[in-house]
Amino acid sequence: MESPVATTNGHSAPNTPVQTPSQSSDDSASDGERENELTPEQREGAFSNFRISQITIDKLKARGVSYLFDIQVKSFNPVYDGEDVIAQARTGTGKTFSFAIPLVEKLQKEAEQKIRGRPPKVLVLTPTRELAIQVAKDFKDVSKRLVISCFYGGSSYNPQIDATRTGIDILVGTPGRIKDHLQNHKLNLSQLKHVVLDEVDQMLDMGFAEQVEEILGCSYKKDSASNPQTLLFSATCPTWVYDVAKKYMRPSCKHIDLIGKKTQKAATTVEHLAIACHWSQRAAVIGDVIQVYSGSHGRTIVFCETKKEANELSLNASIKQSAQSLHGDIPQKQRETTLKGFRNGVFEVLVATNVAARGLDIPEVDLVVQCSPPKDVESYIHRSGRTGRAGRTGVCICFYQRKEEDQLRYVENKAGITFRRVGVPTANDIIKSSSKDAVRFLDSVPVTAINYFRESAERLIGERGAVDALAAALAHISGATSLEQRSLLNSDVVRFIFTHIHTLGTSKDGNHVKAQTVQSSGSTVDNSSQL
Repeated sequence: MESPVATTNGHSAPNTPVQTPSQSSDDSASDGERENELTPEQREGAFSNFRISQITIDKLKARGVSYLFDIQVKSFNPVYDGEDVIAQARTGTGKTFSFAIPLVEKLQKEAEQKIRGRPPKVLVLTPTRELAIQVAKDFKDVSKRLVISCFYGGSSYNPQIDATRTGIDILVGTPGRIKDHLQNHKLNLSQLKHVVLDEVDQMLDMGFAEQVEEILGCSYKKDSASNPQTLLFSATCPTWVYDVAKKYMRPSCKHIDLIGKKTQKAATTVEHLAIACHWSQRAAVIGDVIQVYSGSHGRTIVFCETKKEANELSLNASIKQSAQSLHGDIPQKQRETTLKGFRNGVFEVLVATNVAARGLDIPEVDLVVQCSPPKDVESYIHRSGRTGRAGRTGVCICFYQRKEEDQLRYVENKAGITFRRVGVPTANDIIKSSSKDAVRFLDSVPVTAINYFRESAERLIGERGAVDALAAALAHISGATSLEQRSLLNSDVVRFIFTHIHTLGTSKDGNHVKAQTVQSSGSTVDNSSQL
């Protein structure tokens, strides 16, 4: 049986004991002994330290949350006590629960009569539809008696209007759709007590600032003590955000900064790699990178700059794993289906534009690939933060051309990271990764099926020997009948052809399967590979 792991937002943090002071134990260990087994983070984040009801604790445990993470610890009391808060913490550290848990506790404790048609007490604004859906789900997972609604574009107006008629306690949404309902006089925000801007740097930027100001104008009056509590959260808070936010915040607002002047702004659980590659070879190399760093079973997100590029790459034959694209031109229902499929492991590679970069909490993403250095450092931090979440480790690989070296160094300098420059995967790297996958595939073969192949296997072992017979079978399973080797300097292709298993012959000593070589990119390579 595997040792338990602590999780937040449903994701595991390896090698961290789950048990907290509030949990019971069937063993005979004393409370003092159990206390000594806890890490300092677990002791500080123990549920018993906070005003959290047993109902909410049970719901958190059902989500796999056994203690509060650092940002949740620092923000719980200020949020619960009604202070304005502006908080910054690295990606993947549990920011949504930082405001969701104390707000849910506060509203459930008030236990007001549920009047039909009541306007929302809490408004949460997010920059993307996908993030709005996720935040609403997080609220629902930790609440019992509250009505949580989610309004976003691309979905029908009628169910949302019906929700306002029934009554809402917590409303999560995107600015465009919230603004539409306000203009159509279908939504009343005059009774707001709490306002949350998630990914605040994007919410107050040029694209959303006007809409946000119009929405909040319904509830905010200049220098009024009756203004709603304002909560601003993000992984990136440039200095201008603090200046713009002043119009919504009380002078006594609480600043929580878990990054501060630390050099590294990106997640510390992510390894950052960079590969120099000409754009003409990029799609093929990305396929090799996914195979080597994530394998056939791992989850990968590939970020592209354009919708066209995302569509083309998701269909590219170089990516052997099943892949789907996600971007703004895809109908909302399909976007939701795609994200659900990726979360549930229906397919392994998500090729997306920036729509998937902010806030999305997708479990166990092993690899993030960025097709080119992003135009701004904040984008890199948020994209790379889709992996290495909740204590897990991850890898982010950024492709660049030689002319983009300065841009890459700029990201290093501003994000406080150092890219480890690596070459494109070699044929040997791909063979090793593919063989590991092939071995895992063998574990899934039922015994009843194996029995049908015993006679052929025994004959093959007699003819070739056990090692060569199994090596040839693994080569065929892994698809290693044709591999491309690329120059470590310029990614030019040199192809290695492995004879197909049905025509495999042995050398005179019966020990090696030879790799035939062909001429490619104007060069001849003489090589052989031992499987």
